[in-house]
Amino acid sequence: MSNLGNRPVRRFGEAAYILGTVLCALGVCLSAKSGLGVSTVVAPAYVLSSFLEPIVPFFTFGNTEYIVQGIILILLAVFVRRVTLSYPLSFVTAIIYGVTLDLWRYVFGTETVDALYLKIILMVTGALLTEIAIALILRSYLPQQAYDFSVKEISVVKKYGMNKVKWIYDVSSLAVAIVLMLILFGRFDFSLIGPGTLVLAAVNAPMIGLFGKIFDRLIDFSPLFPRFASKVFKV
Repeated sequence: MSNLGNRPVRRFGEAAYILGTVLCALGVCLSAKSGLGVSTVVAPAYVLSSFLEPIVPFFTFGNTEYIVQGIILILLAVFVRRVTLSYPLSFVTAIIYGVTLDLWRYVFGTETVDALYLKIILMVTGALLTEIAIALILRSYLPQQAYDFSVKEISVVKKYGMNKVKWIYDVSSLAVAIVLMLILFGRFDFSLIGPGTLVLAAVNAPMIGLFGKIFDRLIDFSPLFPRFASKVFKV
């Protein structure tokens, strides 16, 4: 990147990954607590965990998240017909994120709020934190979660437009979540997939892009540990 010396924050590559993972988990936690729905990509795991956790306590939202992401990575490998070091590393990121998500849910509780103003505050705050987090993680050289990694991998290997792949991926995730909800619960539950889900589907991409442009002006995302980055990730 040019003019790196003019940016007040330097060598933020690893910190972007850590901060992004923590904020992403917090944002998803707050969105779920709002009772207005969660983003489309995490909706299948949220629906599954909401059904399974009361029966098998192991299936917390966080645990179900990295299990679902593991399945996604397997399907991705079959679809693109290759496996690189990034695949298991992406799953490690999913585990870290899942554990962090469960920690945040332990702190804030899993019950949804009742007051409308609290629902809106939590949803808006959760959305902003998630968008900031993804913008940070996308700029780190460290592995992304399966959701973003899958979009990038399909775009690169199959030579499809990234925006098109992202749109198909989001719509597919929403469709899977709705089907799971109807099968498992026998009804449409707006606390699982609600108006917030549709709003997030519309605003997430442009907001992530906006935050990314701001960060690019302020932050140098080069590695703090360049030898490690070059040897392990070829950065």
